[in-house]
Formats: sequence, C-alpha cells, structure tokens
Amino acid sequence: MIGEVQGHRARSRRVGEDVLVQGVVTADFSEAAGLGGVYLQDAGDGDPGTSDAIFLQVDADAPFRAQVRQGARLSVRGQVTELDAGGGVRLTALVPMEVEQLGLGEVAPTVLRSPPADWEPLEGMWVRIEAPLTVTTLADLSRFGEVGASFDGRPWQPAERAAPGSDAARAIAADNARRRFVLDDGRGGRDLSVAGSVWPEGVERLRSGSEVTRAEGIIDHRHGRYRLQLTVPPVLQPQPRPAVPRVAGDLRVASLNLENLFNGDGAGGGFPTPRGARTADQLARQQAKLVATLHALDPDIAGLMELENDGYGPDSSLARFVEALNADGGEWRFVDACDRQCRRSGRGPGDDAIRVGLVYRGDRVRAVGRPATLSDGPLGPRSRVPLAQAFEPLAGGPALVVAVNHFKSKGCNEAAGDDADNGAGCWNAVRVDSASRLAAWLDGDPTGSGTDLGLIIGDLNSYAAEAPIQLLLDAGWQDAFAVAGVLEPYSYVHEGEAGRLDHALATPALAARLAGAAIWHSNADEPRDAGYFGRLHEAGPWRSSDHDPIVVGFDWTRPPASTGN
Repeated sequence: MIGEVQGHRARSRRVGEDVLVQGVVTADFSEAAGLGGVYLQDAGDGDPGTSDAIFLQVDADAPFRAQVRQGARLSVRGQVTELDAGGGVRLTALVPMEVEQLGLGEVAPTVLRSPPADWEPLEGMWVRIEAPLTVTTLADLSRFGEVGASFDGRPWQPAERAAPGSDAARAIAADNARRRFVLDDGRGGRDLSVAGSVWPEGVERLRSGSEVTRAEGIIDHRHGRYRLQLTVPPVLQPQPRPAVPRVAGDLRVASLNLENLFNGDGAGGGFPTPRGARTADQLARQQAKLVATLHALDPDIAGLMELENDGYGPDSSLARFVEALNADGGEWRFVDACDRQCRRSGRGPGDDAIRVGLVYRGDRVRAVGRPATLSDGPLGPRSRVPLAQAFEPLAGGPALVVAVNHFKSKGCNEAAGDDADNGAGCWNAVRVDSASRLAAWLDGDPTGSGTDLGLIIGDLNSYAAEAPIQLLLDAGWQDAFAVAGVLEPYSYVHEGEAGRLDHALATPALAARLAGAAIWHSNADEPRDAGYFGRLHEAGPWRSSDHDPIVVGFDWTRPPASTGN
C-alpha cells in the first residue's frame, strides 16, 4: 500500500528501497513546464495518519510515458526517494523502473470543508475543497501562477491584535499557518503566462479578500508551503471595489503614502529616478492616480509620505503634485518647511531620499504661523523628519495642529542589536525612540499655536499592538479608529496578512470632536500589477500606492457637547 511507503513522518522510512505499489493516476503534471511527474493514489490503508498517494517522477520522454495517463490504473515498481522541493522541503516520491497498465480505475477525492489539523497526511492526495476560501495575496501569480488562500476569512498580522512575542500573538500566527496555503497551477516554471494555465479568465484582477468557492486538485508540499495543485479551474467570486468613504464632520484630514513620488528633474527629464517612476509616462500615470485619490476623498488637509526630498521649488515633486491637484481650478497649497539649510541644498528637512509633506485647501483652511520640524536622534537619519503645522478653518473655530510622520521601515538592512527583529520587524527600537521624541515634542507645542487639538497622522510602520503605538496611546493620544468604533481596520497587506501601518491619533480634546474615520481599501487589496508601472494599469485611483489612504472627520464649527454636570 502507498500509505505504508509514505509512513507517518515527512520522510519515508523506505527511502532507497525498491517497492511495488498499485494505484490510479489522479493528475498528470509531466508535460513541459510541469512538475516533472504524476500522482498515483490507491484506495487507502485505513490509517488517517498516512497519505494514500505518492508522486511518480516521470519525464515527458519516459519509455512508459504512454501508459502513465490520468485515470490509468498502474502497477509500479520503483525506488523510494526524497526530492528536494525547495524551501527546505523534501517530497516523498517514487522513481519508476517498471510500469504496467492494469486498465482504468477510479478513486474518490477527499472533501475538505475546514482546514485539516495536519496537511502532511494529505500530501499527494486528490482533494476537493467545498468551503469558501479567501484570497490573501496575488504577489506570485504573474511569476509562478500562485495565489495565496485561507480558510475562515482573511488572516491578520499577529501584531495588529496582540503584542509581539506574547502567547496571544503566537496563537494568531499558528492559526494563520494552519489556515493558509497556496493555490497553484501545476507548473514548475516562472514568468509563465497565466493565460496558459488552469486559472480562469480574470484571475489577474482579483483583489485580496475575493473568494474561491470551490477548488480541486492535488495537495503538494513545495517551496516551504503546502499548496493545492489545481486540476480544474476554481470557482471565483471577485471582491468588488469599495465606494469612496464619506466620513461625517465639517473638517476632514487624510493621510496617504505616495509610494515614492519622484519626478525626475521636474521638467520632463531626469529618468529613471532613484525610486518610483522609471519614465515620464510612468510619472504621469502615478501622479494622475494620486490626484484622483485625493480628489475622491476630498479632505481639507492631507499628510503625505514617501515624497521625493528635493526641496520646495517650482520643479520639486511636491510643487508639481500640487500643480496637478489644481489642474481643474482648485486651490490646493503646500506647507513650505524650507529652512536655511534647505535653501542651500535644495533638499527638505532630513537627509533621507524621501520626506513627509502637508497639503491643504486654501479655500477651506489657512496655515497659521510657521511649520515645525524635529530632527533629533533617529528623526532624520532613520525615521523621516516629522512636520507639524497649525491650521484654522476659514469658516471659524479653533486651531488644529496636524503632525505628519513616517517612521523607519521594518526592513533588516544594517539592523543589529536592539534593532534586530524581535517579532515586530527590524528597527523597532528606533521606532520606539521616534515615538517617544514625537510625543515629547508635540507636548511642548512646537508650532506655538496654544491649541490642545492635535492630530498625529502617517505611516508609523508599526501595527496597532506594537510598542511605538502603545507608547503614544500611553502618552494620552487616542486611536481615531477605536474612538469611531471602526471594526477591523487595515491599511496594508503584507504576505497575505492584513494590518495597520497607517494611523490617526488624536489628543483627548480633538477626539471629543471626532465625527468619523475610514480607510479606503483602494490600494492594499489591489494586485500589484494594477499600479502605474504594471501591465494591468487603468486610469483612476486604484492601486495608486501600496498603502490604503485614511480619512478622519471632525465637528469643528459646532463644538462637542459638554460632559459636565
């Protein structure tokens, strides 16, 4: 029996031995660009702890190739081996030496309606999944024909819901691993056309969060992940694009990571840029998408991240972006934080290639006083220099201070010591230091406005339960999404797991005026190829960045109701 060859462990005890097995070919992946073999399954040995199927290594030009076809019942004598399946995975397989066809045969698929407790006993077996699966990522679709999927809904970043390293975070990570797997197209190459695979038309435009209502194929273990090698096209239920959120309130503030808005020399040349657009045409697409995003959200003030740090002159990325915002006759303006060093160097605050920025509607609000920046400690060399500005609505009401930020990313280049990955990605110590300095700085009223209405926005590169966010909450700042009662907010999808890197934190006085908060899922769920640089690009706001924009609304001309007696 095949189950006796497979055994109860990932590695067979019969490796190197010659064995004789019988079974039915359930899937043939031996053709060009395939997996180099077929799967053979028998009626089972009655042991749920062993797989009843095995991979037969068969080349397309093998002498017995004509006998090894789907549905054929075979008797196979071969040698048991463990193939290198990538990612540290060894795949139990049989190298056939003699093959006899015994006619045609049938075996029944195993039906799954929930994730198995252990995938290993299903390795090589024909499986039909009759439960809704959630699409988690399409990052490897165009290169490898793979789509990430999950039972029981979308997986969440553990640190979005529990402190990194805690038992609760480990439990979330373990549950994610149990529920997640890969839907694959039965081909072993890379950069193959999706049109030539088992995937149905339209798969490339699926959004994360879409559903697969039926999937059928062979459970396989390659490249470090369990996967279902599809044998028939799956049934897809695309997730529709969401409408633009309309938050209440008469003063609205948005935050958007621009995903490296670099504009060459600002006059149509200077490409390729160090980051972002590689051509002038790509820049035009990128800028149009970002403009469409802000126009749709219609905020009064917007914080920007990943803006080219090239000063504030007329050819700067910021000035050209505001020019594009005003192409329809608007009155957008930008906060000019250029100091003496900026005027000498032509760069904005900090020495990073990117910086933050603030833009606002001059027909709705006015900037009050000078902007303030902070370049102490890691703010500048690591985290980007924060920018704070006080605004007053033209319709009346008190001043509001908006501080836009972009903390150090989680990438591990040059990270060591306290900045090594401790479960929150690398550079967490830098982000904690940045948050501490930011809180102290804002507590000192750097704009001199005297207002107690303050808002921290931006890409803090920290999930909600991580230390930088918790430090700011402990300092008295309030999460606008928690105050507004927004359930399960997320702004970023990384390796199929959703969470928030983008935040809006308000002082208690400002939180009392909060009228609404929303995240527009116009970007993070979209396939990467739908961006300005991709072959799925289309006009409009969709996939203008890899982060979703956020927007918060406040009641301004009508003060909050008194809670006193």
